[in-house]
Amino acid sequence: MNGEVPEQGSPSLTTSGAQGGHEQCAVARNAAVMGAATLVSRVLGFVRDAVLAFALGAGPLADAFLVAFRLPNLLRRLFGEGSLSMAFVSVFCATRSRQGDERAFALMRSMFFWVALVTGVLCTAGVLGAPVLTALMAPGFVRDAELFRTATVMVRICFPYAFFICLVALCMGVLNGMGRFAAPALAPCVLNVVLIAAALLAYAGGYDVAMTLAWAVPVAGAAQLAFMLPWLGRSGVRMTGPWRAADRLAVKVGRLLGPSVMGAAVYQLTIVLGTLLASFLPAGSIACLYYADRLVQFPLGVFGVAVGTAALPSLARLHGPGMEQAFGGTLSASLRLSLFVSLPAAAGLLALAQPLVTLLFGRGAFDAAAVRDTVAALAAYAPGIPAIALVRPLVAAFYAADNTRTPVVIAVAALGVYAGTALLLMPFAGHVALAAAGSVSAWFNAVLLYTSLLRSGVLLRDILRPAAVYLLLSAVMLAAVHTGALYFSSSFAAVAVLVPAAVVFYAAAALLLRSGEALLLLRSFRS
Repeated sequence: MNGEVPEQGSPSLTTSGAQGGHEQCAVARNAAVMGAATLVSRVLGFVRDAVLAFALGAGPLADAFLVAFRLPNLLRRLFGEGSLSMAFVSVFCATRSRQGDERAFALMRSMFFWVALVTGVLCTAGVLGAPVLTALMAPGFVRDAELFRTATVMVRICFPYAFFICLVALCMGVLNGMGRFAAPALAPCVLNVVLIAAALLAYAGGYDVAMTLAWAVPVAGAAQLAFMLPWLGRSGVRMTGPWRAADRLAVKVGRLLGPSVMGAAVYQLTIVLGTLLASFLPAGSIACLYYADRLVQFPLGVFGVAVGTAALPSLARLHGPGMEQAFGGTLSASLRLSLFVSLPAAAGLLALAQPLVTLLFGRGAFDAAAVRDTVAALAAYAPGIPAIALVRPLVAAFYAADNTRTPVVIAVAALGVYAGTALLLMPFAGHVALAAAGSVSAWFNAVLLYTSLLRSGVLLRDILRPAAVYLLLSAVMLAAVHTGALYFSSSFAAVAVLVPAAVVFYAAAALLLRSGEALLLLRSFRS
């Protein structure tokens, strides 16, 4: 079937349409709640990055710490938010809807056992195999024996973070499945507070900042788990009770998890490949890409990822016979919401790249050259923001339908596109080529996922016309903000004045044009 949706007529279609409308409002409301909570975390994250840039700069020790921190983060993304939460939430929500809370909680307890066991084994292997992992992650470090030794020690110290954070990710999945989105979005604040405190204390006390930060990482993981567990109790989740290691539903999660881990692994291979290639570039390239990516992750985390996370429970409830209209309508609304926010976000980052990077990171050891290189990387990353925002709800639709194979196949193809683009452009653009390759592969991924859903019969509708409107508004905003930035000599003044002005312009224009997404968000904030 194509994207056309039949008119409501029969009782089943009317009921489906009404439920779909309710779920669309729920997605917008939950995404807004999660976005607001994530905004707090992201702002604190920028404070953290500014402190790290001040204390560490963009030199070899910064590269070593970021490589060490990235390795346990790979496990978090593979077995946490990157795959486990997607596979678990779909089964957990369907189980709650059809069999009740007690059965869903028994599944949760079984998953806690398996996650603790698997991540415990992997963390032990990571600590023992730290030299091999460091060489694989950053082979360029091998040329400097002291840098390689330091990075290896940091990897051993940081790796236990993965054990705690994967359990945190499972807690987040449970709370999201229970309709609680604020607490999971606030959990990263704990990590940021711990790292900020560690960096400042080490800097003020004259200690080794990089090594102190490495020790702070597993401490932050344990603190995040301690933060999440009480929220489960407040939501009515019982951690004690019957469970079985061989739970039939846990086996189903495992079956979904296999292909989804492969898909997440392919995505993480893109990051690993980027780090590997950047390690052969001039010192500081890894750090500049990292800080540019942190700016990109701000709009994605505040609302881009929030839409996909909020959509998954709704899509899991709506997948089934007679619910095709509601399923397609909810997914279409999620995609439009993603574009409504991500297109102006990309335009804003492009227009304000220089003042943003200067304001947030341009101090201390982060010199003018580091600012210039980070701005160049950000300009190449920004066009990929809308594509990355679209991928999350698109993949959520496949997971809700228990189809994890198709996203894996497409992700593998996207990895090939990334590698080819990066290798083609690196001789001419250095680290900027890696950022540009990420944008190209993200759009390739999003377009293939979208067309695959259309071919499978999912009823997607009214996507392209709103997208064109939001693209036009974003282009006008980009030109106006970029021109306005030329008249400010202070980076702080440029950001303080032009960011709210751009938000007001875009929101007002969308409301004047009677944008469905603007009106839906307005209703969600009022409710």
